[in-house]
Amino acid sequence: MKADDQGRKERILVIEDDNALRNGLALNFRAQGYEAICAADGDEGMRRAFDDQPDLIVLDIMLPGWSGLEILSELRDRGERTPVLILSARNKTREKIEGLGLGADDYVTKPFELPELLARVEAMLRRTRVDRESEEEVAFGQVVIAPARRSVSVGGEEIELSAKEYNLLSLLASSPGRPFTREEILHRVWGWDFDGTARTVDNVILSLRKKIETDPSNPRHIKTVRQVGYKLDR
Repeated sequence: MKADDQGRKERILVIEDDNALRNGLALNFRAQGYEAICAADGDEGMRRAFDDQPDLIVLDIMLPGWSGLEILSELRDRGERTPVLILSARNKTREKIEGLGLGADDYVTKPFELPELLARVEAMLRRTRVDRESEEEVAFGQVVIAPARRSVSVGGEEIELSAKEYNLLSLLASSPGRPFTREEILHRVWGWDFDGTARTVDNVILSLRKKIETDPSNPRHIKTVRQVGYKLDR
């Protein structure tokens, strides 16, 4: 049984209006040992996303009522950090970037191979388990990263970070002083099949500096390593 630290089955919410796909995914998730709950439209999906406390959400974009992107935006605006895997027939780079920019953790296009989808779900939940189990906070300067809550505070005040901002900052903080190349950051934060560019990393770094650095134009912590990428200095 896939269980959290309270001993309950990990709960996956499937928000999908295609009955066959929704029921098929739920059946396969249950066969893997998860608890699966379902919503057939955006309105029900929005309610369940907040009321049922899922550990992960599989979210279609094209839905009756609230769209998948509207649900995702609302979740992140309210500070919910539940991992979200977007499932969509849309395969355009612009739409992938939009979904990831709103705070999705992964993006799978239809049609897809079920074993790959199950592997992605397990990888996302595994990262969540590691965060829950790691109670040790990481501190540098006025910044504190609390992995158990996936939160970051500066000078004692919690700040709002997108999923990608949090994951990138956590990656840099996992090995202070070690340079990470832009390509490595792309692969480890966005995923191996993400077709963005180094500029994608630069934009998130710029946003992070504005949120955690006293002087973003002369950063103390998130340093540029010329012709390589970035590192974090304590």
